[in-house]
Amino acid sequence: MEKAAFFSDKIKKIFTFERVFLLIFLVAIILRFWHLDLKLFHHDEAIHSWFSFTLLTKGTWVYDPSYHGPFLYYVTAGMFSLFGASDLVARLLPALFGTMLIPLVYCIHRLGYITKTQTLVVALFLAISPDMVYFSRFLRHDIFMLFFTMLLLVALLYYFERGQLRYVIIAALAAGGALCCKEEMPFILLIFISFFGFAIWRKRISLPPQWKNDLIIGVLIIIGVMVALYSAFGMHPETLIGQNFQINTTGWYQAVDHWVSMSDEQRLGGPFYFYIPLYLLYEVPIFLLAIVGTLQFIATDASLILAGKRLKNWLTTKRFALSTADLAATSLNQLKTAKSGSEKSDLFFQLCIYWMILTMAFYGYVGEKVPWLIIHQLLPMCFVAVYKLNWQKVAFALIGCLFLALMTWHVAFIPADINEPIVQVQNSEDLRTVMGIIDNSSNVVLASQDYWPLPWYYRGDLWDKFTFYGQKEDIATLTAEHPDTIILHDTESYDSIPGYSKQTYKLDYWFSYYDNENRLPDYYFHRDGTMGSINLDLFTLQH
Repeated sequence: MEKAAFFSDKIKKIFTFERVFLLIFLVAIILRFWHLDLKLFHHDEAIHSWFSFTLLTKGTWVYDPSYHGPFLYYVTAGMFSLFGASDLVARLLPALFGTMLIPLVYCIHRLGYITKTQTLVVALFLAISPDMVYFSRFLRHDIFMLFFTMLLLVALLYYFERGQLRYVIIAALAAGGALCCKEEMPFILLIFISFFGFAIWRKRISLPPQWKNDLIIGVLIIIGVMVALYSAFGMHPETLIGQNFQINTTGWYQAVDHWVSMSDEQRLGGPFYFYIPLYLLYEVPIFLLAIVGTLQFIATDASLILAGKRLKNWLTTKRFALSTADLAATSLNQLKTAKSGSEKSDLFFQLCIYWMILTMAFYGYVGEKVPWLIIHQLLPMCFVAVYKLNWQKVAFALIGCLFLALMTWHVAFIPADINEPIVQVQNSEDLRTVMGIIDNSSNVVLASQDYWPLPWYYRGDLWDKFTFYGQKEDIATLTAEHPDTIILHDTESYDSIPGYSKQTYKLDYWFSYYDNENRLPDYYFHRDGTMGSINLDLFTLQH
């Protein structure tokens, strides 16, 4: 027994809270930065990198709501200027911003909103979540916006605790940065404003005496950040004031008009429960624990209300030596004393549940449904999942992490085309063969309306070898210069071209529900089956 106790004490001394947290942080770093260019760019990544490269080389960028806000383009162009333009460099900042979510969890713990165990479990969920890892290795605006959202929350919590201007400045920079990422950020701000506004009104949160001055400073910082970036540092003031001062040509009007029309059109639509199957595919333990946590919170809140009513009835129907008023005051004081240790925690988890439910409802309602939007719902869900954490829930979470780790390895570190909804429209690994053929060609004819990411991979002078047609042309036109390689879309192609051999390759691919709907249980466990794809026919000159 003494040896067992000694061994147990030794383990506790070695695996302290801080050391375990740092270990989780190290895991997050490895999962986000290791072999960061393992997979070819996604279609959107290639476009974002191309715009960033153009911004760097030509100094041109104008806001277009189709491609979201300016933050990504400026910081990626900055990385290209420092380290050169490549897939790896383009993904460095998404990986960094995704990694820095973990230390922000520790900041929330330091304020006393979550326990050590809750902190470790949330950090572990964020570190190895398939969606969090995958979209931290992915050049899109969402991971930047998610980091700024988390930073904003932490800064607000610190401000409510300490009332210092520095936290207002951090919160304002975070809000301004997030608003320069994506057009749905105002909705996230509305969630925070409504929750904290109500909490202040109910006196659950107190503001420092100088809060009005701090608010003015914060708003001015947000406006300054947005004005600088959206106007391209003054190069395009029409984004802010419109052409000829017409409101319907300003950037904010274009953003609302564009994304409302996209939502109504449902170009990439789906049912309101679109994201639920994705949770069941990739985030099962987090999703189930969040459901349990939400039900526990509702049950606890309901039981407190019921207990309060019973206490009131009891006090009004019984006689005591102590007056009813004194007894009620004494009972309330005891209740406040018992609750003081958990009041901050309850407030925080109430926020997370409110945040989670509203984001799930919002993204379920919006007509444009794509897999990367899940991370905005997943962040508060990770916190809700650790509400009232006991040893049974910890055990379930740790076992569930094996599933998360397996799925993360599958979606992020398998160098092959995978039949998974998370990839949306991913460029195929077949393109490596295609680009090998192009590299060995001195002149290439490209006659297809589908050709991205080739402009990115053959940027600059490398594009000089291409003769580009945006559609199918007759054979005489295609072969006029005797190109080494001719590239056509397979649905707008020829059975053969004299003097050329033909081979078909996938350009990009996606999970096809319609090809797998009759075998969903089998698909869930095997993750195989037919995929949708856009294909290219390559005709190579026979020597």
